[in-house]
Amino acid sequence: MTIDQGLAFAVIAATMVLFVWGRPRYDIVACLALLAAIAVGLVKPEDAFSGFSDDIVIIVGSALVVSGAIAQTGITELALQRVSRHLNSVPAQMFVLVATVTILSAFVKNVGALAIMIPVAFQMAKRAGASPSCYLMPMSFGALLGGLMTQIGTSPNIIVSRLRGEIVGTPFSMFDFAPVGAVLALLGLLFLMVGYRFLPVRTRTTASLDAALEAKKYVTEAEVTESAAVLGKTVADLQDLAHGEAKVIAVLKPDDTRVVPLPDVVLEEGDTVILEGDPQALEQAVSLGKLTLESGHRVPEARAPQAEVGSIEAVIGANSPLIGVSAQVSGLFERFGVNLLAVSRSGQKLTDRLGTISLEFGDVIVLQGNLGELPERLKALDCLPLAERTLQLGKARRAVLPVLILVVAMVMSAFKVLPVQVVFFGAAVLMVLSRAITLRQIYQLVEWPIIIMLAALIPVSESLSATGATDLIAGWLSQAASGLPAYGALALILATAMLVTPFLNNAATVLVMAPIAVGFAGALGYKPDAFLMAVAIGAGCDFLTPIGHQCNTLVLGPGGYRFADYPRLGAPLSLLVILVAVPMLLLVWPVK
Repeated sequence: MTIDQGLAFAVIAATMVLFVWGRPRYDIVACLALLAAIAVGLVKPEDAFSGFSDDIVIIVGSALVVSGAIAQTGITELALQRVSRHLNSVPAQMFVLVATVTILSAFVKNVGALAIMIPVAFQMAKRAGASPSCYLMPMSFGALLGGLMTQIGTSPNIIVSRLRGEIVGTPFSMFDFAPVGAVLALLGLLFLMVGYRFLPVRTRTTASLDAALEAKKYVTEAEVTESAAVLGKTVADLQDLAHGEAKVIAVLKPDDTRVVPLPDVVLEEGDTVILEGDPQALEQAVSLGKLTLESGHRVPEARAPQAEVGSIEAVIGANSPLIGVSAQVSGLFERFGVNLLAVSRSGQKLTDRLGTISLEFGDVIVLQGNLGELPERLKALDCLPLAERTLQLGKARRAVLPVLILVVAMVMSAFKVLPVQVVFFGAAVLMVLSRAITLRQIYQLVEWPIIIMLAALIPVSESLSATGATDLIAGWLSQAASGLPAYGALALILATAMLVTPFLNNAATVLVMAPIAVGFAGALGYKPDAFLMAVAIGAGCDFLTPIGHQCNTLVLGPGGYRFADYPRLGAPLSLLVILVAVPMLLLVWPVK
C-alpha cells in the first residue's frame, strides 16, 4: 500500500465515520472530505470544484424540477379519485397505493412520488378503519423499488450510468435498468402485499397523528360554469372529488336563492357553491371539479417579469382595518391588490358568501396576490403570516403540457437523440416556461444538500481510482471471492452495497463502490456491467434503516415507526432482492 492509497483510505474512512455519526450534516461532511483531500494532496486545487460541472449534478437537479412539476399537475389524484372510493379493504388499498407509488417512482423522483401519495394513504386508512402504519412503510419500499426501473428513477442509477460512460465509453440508457428493475419491482410488490403483516400496528401513535393532521376548516366560494366537470352532476359527486373532506355547505342560484345542499341536488350552470374543508381538500374539489373561484375574474397584478402570483395563510391582527367589514366593503382587491380565497373562524360555521363575510380578529384567511408584494400588503392589513405552506388553492393546474414534456424527454433519452443531461435540463426549462412550476418552487424543490454532497464527493471518489486504492480493494475482494462462481461474486458486491448504504447515502455509496466494483470485476476477468448494476440496485435498496434513504425517513414520523420496525419488513425483502437480482443480472448482463 502506498502513502497516497493510505491517505485516500483515511479520508474515506473518516468521511464514513462522520456520515454514520450524523454530525455535521452530510453535505458539510462531503465538503470537509473535499478539503481534507486537497490538504493531503489527493485532489489538485484546480480540480477541487470540477464536481459542480459534472453531468450528474445537472441530471439530478433537472430531474427534481421535472418531477416536481409533474407532482403539481394533480394527475395522480385525478387517476385515483375514480377508484379509491370503491376500495374499503386493506389489501385492495395496499395494492393500489404501493403499485401507484412504484410506477410513479420510475418516472419522477421516488421521494416526490411517495410524498404525493401519503395524504391519500391517510384518507384510505381512515375509510378502512386501519392504521396508516400498515401502508406507509410498504409504500416507501415500493418507491425504492420503482426507482430501480429507469435511469432517472433514483440518483444511484444516474451516477452509475455516468460512471459506465467513463469506463466503457457508453453510459447506460434510460431503460437499460428496466429488465431487472421491473422484475424486482413486481416481485417486491407481491411480497409487500403479504409482508405488511410483519409490521406492528401503531394505534396510539396513529390516533395522535390524526389529531395533529386535522387541518383548520376553511370556507371558500366557487361558481359552476359551462366548462365545469361537475355541471349536471350532484352535490355528492362534487364532494367525492375530495373524498368527502370538502363539504358543500350551501348552494346559491344565480338569483341568490339558497338551496339546501342535499346529496342529490343537481348542480347547474351559474350556481355558486360554498365549500368547507382544509386547503388541500378545497383545492382538490375546485381543481378536479373545474370550478371557478369567486376571485377567478380578478387577477392580481404582477408588474415585474419575474413576479409570481401565489397564496398565503395569515391571521387577522387586533388593529387590522379588515375587522368588522367584509372583503367587498373594504375593497380588498381594489385597494390592496389581493384576493380573499378562503376564511376560517374557530368555533363558528360560516355559510355566507365569501365576499360578504364580516371579518373578525383572529380569523385565519387565505390571500392571493403578488408574492413579492404580499409581505408589504400583510403589514398594511395588520395580518400575521402563518408558517409557510405550499397552497395550490386559486392556482391553475396545467396537466397536459407537463406530462407531454416528460414523455418527449424520456423518448429522446431512450433513443439517445441527445445526452440525458441536455434532455432533462431542457425539460426543466420548458416546465418553467409553460408555468407548470414557478421559479420559487424550483429553488424549494431542488435538494441543495444532495447537490452539494455530490459535487464535493466526486473529486474525492475519483482520487480513489487515481491512487490505485480501488484496485487494491478490488484485489482484496477478488481474493475473498476467488473460490466463488460468478453469481457468488455478484452477490458479494450487491450485498456489500446494500449494507454500506445505510451508513453513507445512496449517492455516496455509488461514488465509493462503483470504482471498486469495476476493479473487482476486472480482477476476476468479468465484464463490469452486471457489477455496476449490482451497485446501483444495492444502493437503491435500503430497507433496513430509516436513515439510509429519504423515503424511509419521510414515513418514520407519520407511520409512528421505530428503528427496529424497518428490518422486520426490510430484511426479508432485502434477501428477496439478492436472490432475484443476481440471476436476473447474469441473464441480462452476461459477465463473460
